[in-house]
Amino acid sequence: MPKNITMKHNIFILSLSFIILFFLGSCNQTRPVEQVQISRVQSMPFLPEPYKMLNWKEVAVNFDQYVFDHDAKGDYLPLIWLDNSQKNFPQQTFGLYTAIGDVRQGSNANGGEFHEAIGTLGALMSAGLVDIDKTNQHGFNYIKMAQNYFNMGNNWNIFMNNTSSSVGSLGGGYSRDWWYDIFPNMLYYAIADLYPEVNRSDSLLLIVANQFYRADSVLNGNYHYSYFDYSTMEGIQSHIPLQEDAAAGHAWVLLAAHQKFGEQKYLQGAKSAIEALLSQKESRFYEVLMPFGALTAARLNAQHGTNYNFHPILDWTFDGCHATDGRYGWGIINERWGNFDVHGIQGSWDHDGGYGFLMNTFDMAWPLVPMVRYAPEYAETIGKWMLNVANAARLFYPNEIPDGNQSLPENKSLTRNVIAYEGLKKIDRYDNPSLVDASPVALGDGPLWVEGNPDVSQFSVYGSAHVGILGAIVHKTNINGILKLDCLATDFHSDNAFPTYLIFNPYEEEMVIDYFYQGAPVYLFDIISHGILANNVSGQTALSIPAQSARLIVEIPEGEKLEKHNGIYMAGDVIVSYK
Repeated sequence: MPKNITMKHNIFILSLSFIILFFLGSCNQTRPVEQVQISRVQSMPFLPEPYKMLNWKEVAVNFDQYVFDHDAKGDYLPLIWLDNSQKNFPQQTFGLYTAIGDVRQGSNANGGEFHEAIGTLGALMSAGLVDIDKTNQHGFNYIKMAQNYFNMGNNWNIFMNNTSSSVGSLGGGYSRDWWYDIFPNMLYYAIADLYPEVNRSDSLLLIVANQFYRADSVLNGNYHYSYFDYSTMEGIQSHIPLQEDAAAGHAWVLLAAHQKFGEQKYLQGAKSAIEALLSQKESRFYEVLMPFGALTAARLNAQHGTNYNFHPILDWTFDGCHATDGRYGWGIINERWGNFDVHGIQGSWDHDGGYGFLMNTFDMAWPLVPMVRYAPEYAETIGKWMLNVANAARLFYPNEIPDGNQSLPENKSLTRNVIAYEGLKKIDRYDNPSLVDASPVALGDGPLWVEGNPDVSQFSVYGSAHVGILGAIVHKTNINGILKLDCLATDFHSDNAFPTYLIFNPYEEEMVIDYFYQGAPVYLFDIISHGILANNVSGQTALSIPAQSARLIVEIPEGEKLEKHNGIYMAGDVIVSYK
């Protein structure tokens, strides 16, 4: 064969080989995770205005110092008192005011027994999230003291909103309301994960899990009730709206119980409750529980092989409830009020044109940020929402909103800017005529608990107590508008994991941030692109974030080899990215 023919033949064979190898390599590569949008988030601004990001951890630490100061002096202080009624357990406990100056509360009011678990346990969870030891603070083990919220005298045998909750009342004049009976148990499960060595905690968690498992078994997919009697194990309908999203709370607790105790019945109970939630034909979002269904379903899919389509839970959460026999209008606000973007805050988009609440806003981040670790297809949309909500949440605080947009600017010094107003309204139609033309308006939510004028109970200790959720999750970077969100901070009772962060770039061009890490060298793996972005990181490194896109970064110790098995990325015995 002539030489030139041989060369051409060899070149052809070599080229064909490269094409085949390239094709085979392309087939073996994992494509980037395709992003799924939440429709209500799509119309939110990429960069809300005016933009200001608080140091949320600093707010949480300062809140704890102020509220847990037994020796604080001044009007309406201290905000904490000791309760020696020894309800449920023969030990001293404590109370926090629901609102500044709440006349129902304190050491001299009703024997000091009326205080609310959702505020108190929320404050303990917040403290744990920002690394404050509440098991030994100034000589008090607040975690053990809080066990008095576990109600035994009424035979419910779960944590409840008061230390003494009758069947017909929550205390303080409230009627039975299902979320009030479920959420304290979720808070204590979170606290027990943050403080795992407290005596008696595990036994109480186990009792709660059994009660919730029995309740779900009795309900058998029908959560069409206003509340559930955990003593008689029967659902009750009343004038309170029906709360099918209670199933999300049951599911979250039962999956946490399975993770902690290993019993299969709790896993089956979690699946049963999620299936009850998904059987709804429309949103039944009532207060805070619905988005926990999304996190639980995502974890079940990733860790336990289920295949739940939980996107409806996210739409039901963000779009809100439109049912006339539910809590009509309850969802996520997506508007600009006056000169402020308030997109992303949680509450009613119907009441007075819009009425957001701080505690609910904080609590939304608890399940939705860790959800993206199990469902990375939602990284971009959750990153965008978190940027909006973390920016807007500051407007509840009296030093962060103009005096003309709040109901008690003359009394804001009482708050030390760590106790916020309970609510943020689009307009104030009724309470304060001088604010009729202002938008938004920071104010309390009636009834008002201080006799006379001014009513400083508009400043909500109860709602502000959950600030540690943002304090633990939200970290600023060197570029305004680009946040580093900790996906593990509120992923309670989860598997071992390497530090994982969601970083969203709202800008129209690629941005390079300074990524800070201290410790033994790591390499940075992006769950979304399935690529290693940096090696041998032990300090500051430059990290590019694509335009209006997200990275989901895992810090993997150098020396831990990344391997892929059946679609799951692992480093050592730790799952880095689920299938």
